[in-house]
Amino acid sequence: MDLYFINKPNLDRLVKSLSKTYKIFAPVKADNKKFYGEIGENGLGDSVIGEIRAVEPIKSFYFPARTKIAEYFSTKGSDKKEKPIAIIGAKSCDLASFKVMDYVYAQEPFCDPFYISKREEGLIISSDCTCYGETCFCVAIGIMPYPTENFDINLSELDGGYVAESGSLKGEKIIKEYFKLFQVTELHIEKKDSNRKKLKDDLLEHVKKSNLPPKDSVQAAFKSKFDSNLWEEVAKTCVECGACNMICPACHCFILMDQKNENSFERLKMWDSCLLMSFARVAGGANPRKLLAQRMRNRFDKKFNFFPDTIGRFGCTGCGRCTEACPGKIDIREVLSKLQ
Repeated sequence: MDLYFINKPNLDRLVKSLSKTYKIFAPVKADNKKFYGEIGENGLGDSVIGEIRAVEPIKSFYFPARTKIAEYFSTKGSDKKEKPIAIIGAKSCDLASFKVMDYVYAQEPFCDPFYISKREEGLIISSDCTCYGETCFCVAIGIMPYPTENFDINLSELDGGYVAESGSLKGEKIIKEYFKLFQVTELHIEKKDSNRKKLKDDLLEHVKKSNLPPKDSVQAAFKSKFDSNLWEEVAKTCVECGACNMICPACHCFILMDQKNENSFERLKMWDSCLLMSFARVAGGANPRKLLAQRMRNRFDKKFNFFPDTIGRFGCTGCGRCTEACPGKIDIREVLSKLQ
């Protein structure tokens, strides 16, 4: 791919121009945490392009927590079409989750038209991590702290600007359209590569403290512990809140619910959690996973056994969000270390 350099004022100009076509979101800080906020015609403002991933996963833009999929007996109608979404500052751990989400929602014969349209129409301007969080462990499962896939344009932060790399035809088209904002460069490549190497090496040292098993041995290690009492031990502090599922960029389960409004009925698609007691319950009340330990094991089974067999990679991206969100202090790294 061709590499370019764009300085910060020109990136701001690019964002302002793209806001005519896209509804743009970028990470902004609140209480020392990053959350996605809408930006646009006023430019980047206080957005933080570097650092680590935001608190919430970007799946919420493509697979919202609550989606109306049908409405019955409604007298209302609207032909208004919203702008497609553009995300600036998405990180590698979120982009890696698309491998899972695309398998679930964009594979024949059961394709989700809502998900597919958002993916096809949207724009992703990703960025390298410039530091890591305490719970990050992406490199331990083979994901780099800089994007390698599923972006249209990626930004690698340097002093005064960013090395920009196109990752799709859509990205190349934008760079060509706004070419006056970019500079063709090879001067910054060495600095970009050295920044990436340093962060990767630092993160590898960080994850060594967690005593994680080698990524190629995780699936076999899980199978060896399938019938052990590990899952009862892990589940002792779980309060079945589902936070780990909701905050995970790769968790994708949903439930359909009908809701009555004043003059109509809506059918909603809403996030579901495999740790909730009702998740596997079927008609008549039968439940193949009545025990919390069984549901806990199922979560790890899906991520570290099912998806390696199905798509050739884990259903976990090493973002560490679940550890941060868990009120029971369950650390996914500790569970993986106990598989050995």
